[in-house]
Amino acid sequence: MGEDERLAAVVALAQGMAAARTSPESWRAAALGACRALDGSFAALSVWERERGRLRVLVNVGRRNPDEEQFPEAEAYPVHQFPEITEFLHERWVGGGGPNAWVETAEGLAAGRPGYFHQRVAALRRRGRGCCVVAPIVLHGRAWGELYVARATGAPVFGRADADFATVLAAVVAAGIAQSERLEEAQRLAYTDALTGLANRRAVDMRLDEAIERHRTEGVGVSLVVCDLNGLKQVNDSQGHAVGDRLLERFGSVLSLCGAMLPGALAARLGGDEFCLLVEGATADDVVKAADELCRRAAELELGEGVACGVASTDDAIGPVRSARRLFRLADAAQYQAKAVRADRPVVAGREGPDDPVVRLADTPSPQVPAERRRFRGRRP
Repeated sequence: MGEDERLAAVVALAQGMAAARTSPESWRAAALGACRALDGSFAALSVWERERGRLRVLVNVGRRNPDEEQFPEAEAYPVHQFPEITEFLHERWVGGGGPNAWVETAEGLAAGRPGYFHQRVAALRRRGRGCCVVAPIVLHGRAWGELYVARATGAPVFGRADADFATVLAAVVAAGIAQSERLEEAQRLAYTDALTGLANRRAVDMRLDEAIERHRTEGVGVSLVVCDLNGLKQVNDSQGHAVGDRLLERFGSVLSLCGAMLPGALAARLGGDEFCLLVEGATADDVVKAADELCRRAAELELGEGVACGVASTDDAIGPVRSARRLFRLADAAQYQAKAVRADRPVVAGREGPDDPVVRLADTPSPQVPAERRRFRGRRP
């Protein structure tokens, strides 16, 4: 491959990673790009998990064997099986060398010094590959993982020039991974409440829209639990906002714990003292049970005065729910009712017969509960 072709391969790899929307897509683009650039038959991208002392495979591409999944869930290898990794990082690199790639061949020795079994050579033979090039990926000055590209038995063996090129490709992959991590962190922050670590209002808006669409097209049950933390203003006024923030954080932990009773529930802080749980698939009774537990635990917090909690579920007799805003208004009205009567248990919309007061309150705005008490993305009911 000439210099122009290699430059084009580097550009293609970088563009592929830049176009990826998720980390798995980015990993796949990196492995595919490197495999094509090095004229390989197979490639893998792995991450070094220091805390577990293992190399975990993120993606396999190219000609895969039956035991090699594209995105393996549990393919990992103890680092002690690959001593060249730790030797390279702690001896050559620390001693002033650079993170250069190296080549292994199936013709290499299967045994080196006493007690050392060369796993890579054995793997090449077992999987019908003739050689591989291994390039460390360095991110933020630390070893992140490795790029591995192999050729089939009978293909030309990688040479020193290929290893040097693999080193360049690994640097491009590292830059792509860093960019992907920055984008994911920015996205995470955009949908996360900074104080509690829960989802924020933007995340609820998006997920509730999607959930209601699935309800309309597939009949999936959707429930919303809206909570108003009692006594926050008094805590802020008497003990300071730092103590009030601690109350919000503790209640956020309680909400997250109770949300874990409902698989896939989204726990969120809407803003101020308002929180919610968004649930898909669970029965209305299971959601009410979790909300009941939430009220009980909130009442036991050393700060505040418990929580006013309202529940609305498409499984209950609340009428057709064609928009996210209507379900939100019903849960909000139930919460408003719980706060008005100082209920220590959740108020559930639609459980008091045809003339349910919560449904009536939600569907007939009054001066007590303005239609836009909490504006839900400005949509029409």
